[in-house]
Amino acid sequence: MNTLLKNKSMQLTIISGFLILLGIIIEQTSFAFLAPYIFILSFIIGGYKQAVNGFKDTIESKRLNVDILMVLAAIGASIIGYWLEGALLIFIFSLSGSLEEYAMNKSTQAITALMNLQPETAKRLKDDGSIEEVPVASLQIGDKVLVPKGTSVPIDGEILQGTSLFDEASITGESIPVDKGASDLIFGGTMNLSNGITMTVTKNPDDTLFAKIIKLVKEAQSTPSKTATLLNKIESVYVVIVLISVPIAIAIFYFGLHWTWNESFYRGMVLLTVASPCALVASATPATLAAISNGARQGILFKGGAFLENFVQLNAIVFDKTGTLTQGRPQVTDMVLVNHINQDTVFSLVAAMESTSTHPIAQAIMTYINLKPQDYALITDLADHTGSGLSANFLGSEWKIGKLDFVNSESLTADDKGTIVSLQESGKTLVFVQKDNQVVTYFALLDMPKAGAKEMLSYFNHQGIETIMMTGDNQKTGQTIGNQIGISQVFGNCLPEEKVSNLQNIQKKYPVIAMVGDGINDAPALANASIGIAMGGGTDIAIEVSDVVLMDDHLDKLSYCHKLSAKLRKITIQNMVFSICVILLLITANLFQYINLPLGVVGHEGSTILVILNGLRLLRKID
Repeated sequence: MNTLLKNKSMQLTIISGFLILLGIIIEQTSFAFLAPYIFILSFIIGGYKQAVNGFKDTIESKRLNVDILMVLAAIGASIIGYWLEGALLIFIFSLSGSLEEYAMNKSTQAITALMNLQPETAKRLKDDGSIEEVPVASLQIGDKVLVPKGTSVPIDGEILQGTSLFDEASITGESIPVDKGASDLIFGGTMNLSNGITMTVTKNPDDTLFAKIIKLVKEAQSTPSKTATLLNKIESVYVVIVLISVPIAIAIFYFGLHWTWNESFYRGMVLLTVASPCALVASATPATLAAISNGARQGILFKGGAFLENFVQLNAIVFDKTGTLTQGRPQVTDMVLVNHINQDTVFSLVAAMESTSTHPIAQAIMTYINLKPQDYALITDLADHTGSGLSANFLGSEWKIGKLDFVNSESLTADDKGTIVSLQESGKTLVFVQKDNQVVTYFALLDMPKAGAKEMLSYFNHQGIETIMMTGDNQKTGQTIGNQIGISQVFGNCLPEEKVSNLQNIQKKYPVIAMVGDGINDAPALANASIGIAMGGGTDIAIEVSDVVLMDDHLDKLSYCHKLSAKLRKITIQNMVFSICVILLLITANLFQYINLPLGVVGHEGSTILVILNGLRLLRKID
């Protein structure tokens, strides 16, 4: 309530209402001749801002708007001596405008809250070890900055010293803090929760992820949806029709129905008021702004209302595999010991050999073995055979680890060979371990689906939206993952340009397609889809090439986008139907002389307020 009363428009509206009460009281006294002047003052104070804005918009855009209708109706009522009615019209119109301004501000609180999280100063470390407080805008790449416990990170950078927990909800929408240490990236606007750290600046202030998020949300909120654009186009035509219809209606009332001139003109002013499309024009924009703000709080950035609005119209959704539907790194799914070899011996040898490699497969095997360095075998003569594997000596025996053609496959039994073929057909990568020309173990690895992938795809399949995977991996691997998570179609062995041609072929059957990728090798396909969606954990390239950015890799955000879009459409349709019905009802009531001007204004402006408040329901998180 305090925020509402601090609204300058609301303050002027309250003064306008007070003057109307004063005028009504004075009308009952011997100073009644002063009442019209008080009502005129109420006109000026209550309606000045919207009248100026209305005429200014008309001049700049060269099109009429609903504010002009309200001003003309109030002036018309006053001309025939209905000072009080005219003043009430302006007061209620002003009250509606003030509440609309308040409601619109509520829908942009997400971006305001984000901006408030961004600190204005930083503690920069000088070469002599002293600390100076400087504006964040003056920081440069390479500067060392101290971030104390309980303060916001001032700018994007890399941790130089220390470890701490960081609340990254402002970036990713996730409430669970992230533990970070030396060399890890941290983002401006996130909160340092547990320990003071020293960081090195890696981005200029205007280039930070946080700055880009704020820019994106602002741009999205200023870019209308297709429905809002259509309604705005209709507004100017509608206003012209109303302005032409009013004098025709007055003539019909006076010459056709033989009403008095005052009554005919009065009914014309009521028609001018109730036929105004204020509520209809407000059916889409506040709801769209609220939905964009809702998405921003969940770590979903829409680059415009049109992309949010289109989401519910999807016919198909296409996914990259690696890093999008899968974790982007292989995991050991099977391990087979051959010829009764001792597992501990194999693990200690493999750990000693693979510990020197940074290859993702080596790291996956190390994670699976999970040994401490003191348990590694003491190997000698370790050699890296590029593209094939590793070899080493241990207690007089030669050990190898690598591809099938790097070891002696003839040492495998028929049963082992059958198992290997079965694993390969399921899309798994195999790594073999050999001792003295005899294969003793093999590991099977697969890039596993992300948590929530199956549930997300089930949601879209249930909605009748075709789910498709396009991957650079082979068809068997792609199909294995697709079968696990329930995807409808799989295209394997796709180069970036082939993804585009496949996408164009799919669009012939499914006109509205979303493409979900990591924003780098998928950039051409993202650009060609109806809606490009980047899942890049907030990477720069993801923000650049896509229409929608998911600031983390949580796949449930995709189904949330669809639910949010569906609710936006539902509320927009509700608003439009309600607005049209109210206009028709008020016009009919005026023709039968059932309503007066103040009641018409209450019905008209009340419907506008209800439409806006209905749209603001989209600020709430959707279940």
